[in-house]
Amino acid sequence: MIYHIGYATDWQNAQSGGEYRISTRGRTLEQQGFIHAGEAHQVAPVANAIYKGDTDVIVLVIDPDLVHAEIRYDQVPGWNDPFPHIYGPLNTDAVVGTIPLSQDEAGQFVFTAE
Repeated sequence: MIYHIGYATDWQNAQSGGEYRISTRGRTLEQQGFIHAGEAHQVAPVANAIYKGDTDVIVLVIDPDLVHAEIRYDQVPGWNDPFPHIYGPLNTDAVVGTIPLSQDEAGQFVFTAE
């Protein structure tokens, strides 16, 4: 599985159209050129770097075998492991679940893949 951090409202809006087109916080697929995703161990560090202080944050659980668009693993400056990026709209039927992103007592996002 791969994972995408986003907002519950964006995910709800996408379900009616069959495609999710948000790349990352405040940027669309069209603006960024791809949809950001990550492996399980990358979710919490990215959430804490990008979504700190936000609410309504969820993680989309994506089965890469069901994604219609191309998935490429790209190296990102400042990170050791490459990240999966989805180069096109994410078909909503490739999302096999959602997980609310919780915070610990210190306000840090924590994530455990189910």
